[in-house]
Amino acid sequence: MPPRPPVAGAAPAQRLGDSIEHLRALMQQTPVSLSGNLVGIVLVLTIYRGISPRGVLATWGTVSLLAWTVRLAHYLRYRAQADAGAPTLIRWRRSWRVLVALQAALWGLATWLFWGAGTPYHDIGLIFIVYSYCIVSVHMLASQPRDFVGFIALVLLPLIVRVASDASHPWHWQLAGMLVVIFAITLLMGRSYSSALHQAIALRARTEELAAQLRVEMAATDSARRAAEAASHAKTQFFAAASHDLRQPLHAVGLFAEALRQRVRGDPEVASLVNSINESVDALEGLFSELLDITRIDTGGVEVRPGAVRMQDLFSRLRLHFEPIAFEKGILLSFRGGQEAAHADPVLLERILRNLVSNAIRYTDDGGVLVSCRPWKGQLRLRVWDSGIGIAPSSLVRIYDEFFQVSSTRSLLPHHRKGLGLGLAIVKRLSGLMELPLSVRSRVGHGTVFTLELPRARFEPGANAAQAGPGVPIGLTLQGRLIVVVEDEAAVREGLVVLLQAWGAQVQAFDTVASLQTWIQTAPPQRPDLALVDYRLPDERTGLDALACLRAQWPALAGRRLPAILITGSSFGGHEEEALQHDFHLLIKPVPPNKLRAMIAFKLALR
Repeated sequence: MPPRPPVAGAAPAQRLGDSIEHLRALMQQTPVSLSGNLVGIVLVLTIYRGISPRGVLATWGTVSLLAWTVRLAHYLRYRAQADAGAPTLIRWRRSWRVLVALQAALWGLATWLFWGAGTPYHDIGLIFIVYSYCIVSVHMLASQPRDFVGFIALVLLPLIVRVASDASHPWHWQLAGMLVVIFAITLLMGRSYSSALHQAIALRARTEELAAQLRVEMAATDSARRAAEAASHAKTQFFAAASHDLRQPLHAVGLFAEALRQRVRGDPEVASLVNSINESVDALEGLFSELLDITRIDTGGVEVRPGAVRMQDLFSRLRLHFEPIAFEKGILLSFRGGQEAAHADPVLLERILRNLVSNAIRYTDDGGVLVSCRPWKGQLRLRVWDSGIGIAPSSLVRIYDEFFQVSSTRSLLPHHRKGLGLGLAIVKRLSGLMELPLSVRSRVGHGTVFTLELPRARFEPGANAAQAGPGVPIGLTLQGRLIVVVEDEAAVREGLVVLLQAWGAQVQAFDTVASLQTWIQTAPPQRPDLALVDYRLPDERTGLDALACLRAQWPALAGRRLPAILITGSSFGGHEEEALQHDFHLLIKPVPPNKLRAMIAFKLALR
């Protein structure tokens, strides 16, 4: 970082601040100085009483006590106005200098007046008193070099001159020389103390400057962090909005393609084109889901809410979603250990299994996929086995990297290369969020097994879910079934109508909740078999409003409410709790026709 340019006027302001701080420090030490002065005055008056001429001793004592009293009054006045402005404090500093210099001169005068008035012991006592006062001044005045030198000179130089000029003492020159050395040593002591004090003051000032700079940088860092969080949130919202808008036409394309397949069953060329369209829609749906998942995880938008998870319930949902896909590939999808219960976030655990099962089916062309849950050392081992192409040892260390796709000694078919390579990266991140150990073993040409270790959970006896219902019929017919569709997107609504009618259903389609209510008011005689509604509807209404209108007209039959499927183009809504509360299943656009077919069959079977 380049040095900051000096600011005009900064140095004088700093010097003024230092002067005021020094004054405050000196004033804080004034009581000690006054106490020492008073003791020294009393000792001199006591020692030289009856020895020195009475008038001289009285005059010096009176003037010294008067000067001491003025200093005390000066200090008390400062205490009464310690918060005065800078000009007043500067004036007090000047008057303080004058008073200190006056007392120093009085001590110098005492050495001149009283030297030789008594015995040599009296002279030695006078030297000790005066020099003790000089030693104390090192601590008090070293921060003010000029004041310190002036004080020492006023106190010791008269003593040195008086001793040197006293011819009555045979060793007066030697004693004067010793006093000169003491004078020089005292000056060096003051200089050394002053240097150390200034370094300490400079260090404290530098520390305060660094602390202020750190506070500024921390504030800037905090501001940058908030800006980054806002940008991350904006990016997440953008992905959500973009996903919703882009999923709508994809959803419509898939529906129209499947409806076209139903109408041209006898034309294999058109059927092949329809299959290609559906595969492209499926691939785009997978790309959207992976990108949105990885974005939510990396931006901290995923919250872990652990709870008890019945594996049978989870396996039923996975079977509903993946069994048609496995059937079309001619492989077996099996589930074992549904009687177990795990302690984990049910939504995140299902997301992990969906990615693992999807990968397993994609890379398996012969054999099958097994999802198992078994007790192990007081916990559960949840495993996804496949008999697919396997993963080379060189690729195992990178399978959880973003955008990395497994390489193999075998040539990969086009459906193996689908996706962005984010599925296992999502699995790794989600398992890390839940702090669940994840491991993998694989042999090229034999298959792969992913293992997730989970804590066990317990349910009350008899609370286990029932076994999975009947398998989803692949050849679905909806003859005689009435399905109500509420969808505001015209293309999607038309695609649903065409597809459902191709499957033999009777369809009543509406674009708003208001139009649905108008139809309900005509009291149609036939009870709908299923409600298929979009989540976001015009006029700030939702699919929950449409579902409430239908269920109010046709209450629960045989203990079961009207079956419902809600479809949304946003995967950021967090509708899982609403689905449980309002008894519906949620599908994310674009919905492949085979998934819609399986979900409709599942809902009608539940009825």
